[in-house]
Amino acid sequence: MTLENSDFAIDTYCVMGNPVAHSRSPWIHARFAELTGQTLHYERALVALDGFAAHVTDFAARGGKGCNVTVPFKLQAAGLATHASDRVRRAGAANTLVFCDDGIHADNTDGLGLVADIVRNAGVAIAGRDVLLLGAGGAAAGALGSLIEQQPRRIAVANRTHTKAQALVAQHADLASLHKTELLALEQQALESENTPTFDIIINATASSLAGAQVPAPAGVLRPGSLAYDMMYGPAAQPFLDWARLHGAQARDGLGMLVEQAAESFALWRGVRPPSQQVLAELRALIQAGA
Repeated sequence: MTLENSDFAIDTYCVMGNPVAHSRSPWIHARFAELTGQTLHYERALVALDGFAAHVTDFAARGGKGCNVTVPFKLQAAGLATHASDRVRRAGAANTLVFCDDGIHADNTDGLGLVADIVRNAGVAIAGRDVLLLGAGGAAAGALGSLIEQQPRRIAVANRTHTKAQALVAQHADLASLHKTELLALEQQALESENTPTFDIIINATASSLAGAQVPAPAGVLRPGSLAYDMMYGPAAQPFLDWARLHGAQARDGLGMLVEQAAESFALWRGVRPPSQQVLAELRALIQAGA
């Protein structure tokens, strides 16, 4: 892939998804660029469900420098990679592409963003703790490796389809062994039993928030002061957050994960780490103001 002839006047990036109109990524990356003195343009790209590969090829051929990938294309993004990070190989999904002369470099910054938001922004340690990861789809797969690297005592993956949880655990078994973390797949029924295990951190990586479904775990999984974290943000996360607060847990949405994963992508593209905490505070203020 050669990118010598560019249609773009300045370095251009984008987020590709379907839907994508709601994405806050253009604002986030514009603010990152402003605060770090970088000159770039970042846009949204609504991609046809059957047109992702063609759109990526065209964007790169026209001189695009890289893109973020959101639902439902993260699995396809991993498949397009010429070079893939270990995170992508384990998750089978990519959310960040870098276009270079030697091809497409793929990474997955979702887990890094999640960990940064929990540990640095929320001030909750993961090391030595017990973690419940709800879901075994792309969101959970993108996060699990980074969670393991924090060396929690135990991570339980619970999913409505137990075989998917088992497969995700198997893909990360060697990494868990390396970091001395107990990693197991829990059947959904185990969360409803009289001997329900309890956890310090509960992370909702399911689509229940988007679907308006009930919270995919009983209150019995919570310990006093547990952190209950929904990867969604805004109205979609509210039922989970309300449930957490009702039962005495710390509740946190995924807005910080969004900003922190974007910061990781920005650093990959530009070689500069933006002030993510400042941008997160500004974005929360904008959202609270109804912007």
